[in-house]
Amino acid sequence: MRVLLLGGTAEGRALAQALHPRVDIVSSLAGRVPDPALPVGPVRVGGFGGVDGLRRWLLEENIGAVIDATHPFAATMTAHAAQVCGELGIPHLVLARPAWDPGSAIVVESDSKAAEIVAEQGFSRVFLTTGRSGTKAFADSDAWFLIRAVTRPDAAALPRHHRVVLSRGPYRYDGELALLREHRIDALVTKNSGGELTRAKLDAAAALSIPVLMVARPPLPAAVTSVGSVDEAVEWLYRQEN
Repeated sequence: MRVLLLGGTAEGRALAQALHPRVDIVSSLAGRVPDPALPVGPVRVGGFGGVDGLRRWLLEENIGAVIDATHPFAATMTAHAAQVCGELGIPHLVLARPAWDPGSAIVVESDSKAAEIVAEQGFSRVFLTTGRSGTKAFADSDAWFLIRAVTRPDAAALPRHHRVVLSRGPYRYDGELALLREHRIDALVTKNSGGELTRAKLDAAAALSIPVLMVARPPLPAAVTSVGSVDEAVEWLYRQEN
């Protein structure tokens, strides 16, 4: 059985490593990040062209199962995969890393809502870690932003007052603590991405009593099977083969 692994995450790379070379697997990356960390085995890069393109690709490539290990906020890709696999009767699994416990964080449903709260609360120095697509909601803000992303956001989407830091995790607690202190941060805005690679910023913010605004994850499509670990995904796939 040939397997499509929708990747681009640490979990996707770990799953590819666990399956290669025993399973005929091809990993797919969205292609939005220059010089991405590549998984082992065959890799395709770029979009499929929506639902119709994905359907056509799965049929042409004789795919027998799809595992979605994309970022928890890649809602469009996850929805498309769920729809097409349902239509074609292809076994489909979502590997979603466990979400963070928001604790005392202010949970919001969108970047726009987070921007509203930043303005309402009068935060003046914000650490923004919602990715390059999350900066647009803050473009009209009067606050100063330390923006950390893997790739630089479009200039039109940037707030008036900002500094951009381009980097990729993992991040350590001591480094995050020093970063928050150095830039006199008074609020952290993040997505509930989950996992350990970027969790240290939450622990550092808690140590400094810095308020956290956390954008909630989009819900998974109805009736989708999901697991939270690579081992569970491997077990699921072997059950499909047997």
